[in-house]
Amino acid sequence: MQPPLENESIVLAFTLSGLNATMGKRFVFFSLTTFYYPLIVFCNVTIIYTVISHKKLHEPMYVFICNLCVNALFGTSGFYPKFMYDLLSQDHIISYAGCLIQIFVIYSSVLCDLSILTVMAYDRYVAICRPLEYHSIMTNQRVLEWILFCWLSPFFCMSVAIVLTSRLTLCGSSIEKLYCENWSVVKLSCFSTTVNNVIGYIVILTYFGHAVLIFCSYIHLIKKCRKSIEGRHKFMQTCVPHLLALLNVAVALLFDVLYTRYGSKNLPQDLRNFLAMEFLLIPPILNPLIYGLNLTKLRKEVIRLFFKKQVEISD
Repeated sequence: MQPPLENESIVLAFTLSGLNATMGKRFVFFSLTTFYYPLIVFCNVTIIYTVISHKKLHEPMYVFICNLCVNALFGTSGFYPKFMYDLLSQDHIISYAGCLIQIFVIYSSVLCDLSILTVMAYDRYVAICRPLEYHSIMTNQRVLEWILFCWLSPFFCMSVAIVLTSRLTLCGSSIEKLYCENWSVVKLSCFSTTVNNVIGYIVILTYFGHAVLIFCSYIHLIKKCRKSIEGRHKFMQTCVPHLLALLNVAVALLFDVLYTRYGSKNLPQDLRNFLAMEFLLIPPILNPLIYGLNLTKLRKEVIRLFFKKQVEISD
C-alpha cells in the first residue's frame, strides 16, 4: 500500500484566486455585471417568450433557437451570481460540492451550445438542400429527439467527468480562475490523472467533430445557395447568423481549453480572466441579438411584443 503524502488532505472547499490581482476594480466590475447579467436574462427571456407565445414560430429552427436561449440562462446562472458575490467578498471560497456543481452547469451548457448549433446546421441543410422532404424529415418527433440529444449528451459527458474528478485525492485547494473548471481541479490531484485526461480529450474531440459536421454541411449549403438569388437570400438570412454563433462559441471554447491546459502565467491577470470567461460573456448576449435582429419573422414578433406593451401602458 502506498504511504500517504504529506500534503494530502480532505478538501472541503476551494479558493478561487482569479480576482486577487483585480480587487481594486471590483466595484467597477460589480457595477458592470449588475447591468450586464440582467441584460443577458432579458434578451434571452424575450426570445423564449416570443417563440413560445406565437404559434407561427413553432417551427424547428425557432424551437432550436429557443433552446439555445434557455441554455444560455442555464449556463450563466452557474457563473454570474457567484461571481457577483465574490466581487463583494474578501474571501473567494467555494465548497467542494459547489465547485463540482459549477463545473457541471457551465461546461454542460457549453457542450449543449455546440450540440444545438449542430442540429440547427442539419435543419438548415434539409430546409435549403432538400426542401420538398423537409416536413417529412423534420417531424415533431424528430425535433424532440434532437432536443433530447442536445441536452442529455452533454449532461452525460459532464456527469462522467464529474464522477471521475470526485474520486481524485487532492493535494491542494487553490484554483487560479474566476470559477471552478474541471482541468484546474484535476491538476490538484496527488496521483495519476490519466483516465481523466483521456476522457477529457475524448469529449473535446467528440465536440470538435460536431463543429466539423457543421462546416461540412455549410459547404453543401454554399454550393446549393450560390446557384440562385433566392437561395443566396435564404442563406444570408438564416445561415449567416448561425455561422456567427458557431464561430463565437467555438473560438471562446478554444481560448478556454488552450489557456487552461497550456496557458502561461506570465500573461496579465486581466487578460487571463477575459480568456477564461469569454464564452460566458459574448455568446449568451450575442446569440439572442443575432437571431432576434436578423430573422425577419422573429424580429417582427419581438417588435410587436414591445409595441403592444407600450400601447397597453399608454392606455
